[in-house]
Amino acid sequence: MSFEAIHARLRTLLAVASLMILGVAFPSMATEQTYPASPRIDNPTAIARARMAAEVLMHSYDPNKAWFPSSWWNSAVALQTIGDYMQRTGDRRYLSQLNNTFEKNKGVFPAGVLPDHPSPGNFTSRAIDDSEWWGLTWVEAYDLTRNPKYLDMAVTIANYVYGYWDTSTCGGGVWWSAERTYKNAVTNGLFIRLTAELHSRIHGDTQWLARSRTAWAWLQSSGMINADGLVNDGLTRTCTNNSQTVWTYNQGLAIGAGLELWRATRDPQILATVHRLADAAMGSNSLVTDGILTERCDALDQTCSNDAKQFKGIFMRYWTDLVDTTRDPHYAAFLDRQADSIWNNDRDAAGRLGTRWSGATSNDHPNEFDWRTQASALSTLIGDVRGR
Repeated sequence: MSFEAIHARLRTLLAVASLMILGVAFPSMATEQTYPASPRIDNPTAIARARMAAEVLMHSYDPNKAWFPSSWWNSAVALQTIGDYMQRTGDRRYLSQLNNTFEKNKGVFPAGVLPDHPSPGNFTSRAIDDSEWWGLTWVEAYDLTRNPKYLDMAVTIANYVYGYWDTSTCGGGVWWSAERTYKNAVTNGLFIRLTAELHSRIHGDTQWLARSRTAWAWLQSSGMINADGLVNDGLTRTCTNNSQTVWTYNQGLAIGAGLELWRATRDPQILATVHRLADAAMGSNSLVTDGILTERCDALDQTCSNDAKQFKGIFMRYWTDLVDTTRDPHYAAFLDRQADSIWNNDRDAAGRLGTRWSGATSNDHPNEFDWRTQASALSTLIGDVRGR
C-alpha cells in the first residue's frame, strides 16, 4: 500500500472515530467547490414552509383510490415524503391517509387499476423498483406508528424483490423488471437501502444485513459508478457501464444506501465511498448548475417526464440523511441553498413548487407545477427543518 493510500485510510479511520465517539462532524472530502448558504432561517419558519408545501401536495391525494392520480411509484415516493414530513416535524395529521392507502391497495389488482400492469398483491408488480418504493414507504409508516403490519409488509416486499437477485448474469444484482432484461442503479440502490433498513428494525437480524452487504459490494464492483464518482443508469447486456444519463435519484440512492449500511456496520470504507459520491455530485456540472441541483431535462429546451419530475426530491431525501449523519457544513450549505432557491424562485401564487428549482422557464418548455414536482421540492424543505 502506498504512503498516500495509508494516509487516506488513517484519515478516514480518525474521522469515523470522531463521529462515533465524540459526536463531531465527519469532514467533507470536497475541496473543489463550496456552496455558501443563505442565512439559515429559524426552525419555526422552516416547519411552516414544509407544512404549507405538504398541505398543497395532499390536496392532490385521492382518498377513494388512496393514492395520487396517474402514477403508482410516484405515489409511493410522495407518501414517503409525507411520512418524512411527519417524522421531521412531529405533525401526525396524515397518518390516516397512510393507513387508507395501505388497507385499500394491499390486495390483488388487474392491469390498469393501480399501475398499468397487474399487481399480485402486497404492493408488488412486474416493475421491481416500483415494489421497492412501496417497501420503503411502509418502513416509514412503521417508524411513525410502530404498527407491525407495516414492517411485515416491507418484509414481504423485500422477499419478493430478493427473488429477482440473480448471480447468473453480471455476477449478481436485482433485475429491474420481471422480464429480467436490465440491471440498473435504481433497483439495486433501493434494494440496499431497504434491506439495511429492515436489518436495523428487526431484532437479531443477520439475513437482511448479509443481503445488503452483498448487494453493496456488487454495486461497487458493477461498473455503474464511473471514474468521476457519478452513477450511470445501468449495465449493458455485456455487463459494462452503459454510459446513460447520471440521474440525480441514482446518485442520491447510492448515497442513501451507503449511509444506512454504514449505520449497521460502521465500516469506514462505506462512509468514505458515501463521501466520494456526495462530493462528486456537488462538483458535477451534469447535476449542479450555479449551485442548484439540476436534472438534465431541466434544460430550457427540454421538459422532464412525469418520472423525472420526482428525481431531485429523492436525491435530497438522502442528502438530508447525509447532513444529519455527518453534520458536514458544506453538505448543509448545499441543502440550505436548494431550499432557499425553491422557496424564493420556484413557488407560484398558489404555493405550488415547480420542476426547475432555479425558477427558470421558457415559452416552449415552461417550468411545470404538479403534485410530483410538489413532492420533490417538499423533500428539500423538510431537510431544511432541523432534526427533532
